[in-house]
Amino acid sequence: MADLIAVQEPGDERLRDYLDLRDVQLRQSVEHERGIYIAEGAKVIERAVAAGHEPKSLLLAPRWLDTLADVLEGTDAPAYVLDEKTIERVTGFHVHRGALAAMHRPLERAVTDVLASATRVLVAEDLVDHTNIGAIMRNVAALGFDAVLLSPRCADPLYRRSIKVAMGAVFSLPWARIDDWYGLPALLREHGFTTYAMTLADDAVPIDEVVPAERSAVIVGSEGPGLSDHWQRASDHRVIIPMAAGIDSLNVAASTAIACWQFRR
Repeated sequence: MADLIAVQEPGDERLRDYLDLRDVQLRQSVEHERGIYIAEGAKVIERAVAAGHEPKSLLLAPRWLDTLADVLEGTDAPAYVLDEKTIERVTGFHVHRGALAAMHRPLERAVTDVLASATRVLVAEDLVDHTNIGAIMRNVAALGFDAVLLSPRCADPLYRRSIKVAMGAVFSLPWARIDDWYGLPALLREHGFTTYAMTLADDAVPIDEVVPAERSAVIVGSEGPGLSDHWQRASDHRVIIPMAAGIDSLNVAASTAIACWQFRR
């Protein structure tokens, strides 16, 4: 069972994993170096633990002790109990849910393991917005895709904001980050996947006219420039979502939801 430890000072060294949570660049560096990620909110913490992730510590306002009693009962990690004003001083913002946990970051999966049992995968190239990554994870999980593959520059699915937007889907959905990004088209072919690039190219086929292959990989590009020329050339097919009213594209998370629905089994 967790030890409940009352802490009075926001500068307590034991709270260092929770400092400056709004500093994105600092947090990305710190969390990877320490092998942790931050789960915010009781529901997210419960889902992380249910997925087999282990807390390193918890930071709680007193009102959350009863709600998280099962989590506290099942871990030896320390639980630091602070009033909500002190939590705000530690984290740098008002944590309206009043419950945080520094979780041990799980080992990332190998792409070959992720692909072995998948028939529908979403491939994301250089998506740098954590909200978009979280929304895509939620879309992919909800609409029955099996996995997500991320380019090296993609935002972290285990960043606090990504997890919140994904509603914890990142804990159950298989995903992998790809080191050999330019070699991935060949790897997908080796595993029997047909690739479909989401693009505005002149020869792109309307997505509602596509008959998905048995094993399909849908590729989406970054928020600004979209999908790279490399992926547009390397993909087996180029597809587009038909638009009205002179609008040529949607937010990448919205486009992903449409694509996952169209390519569902």
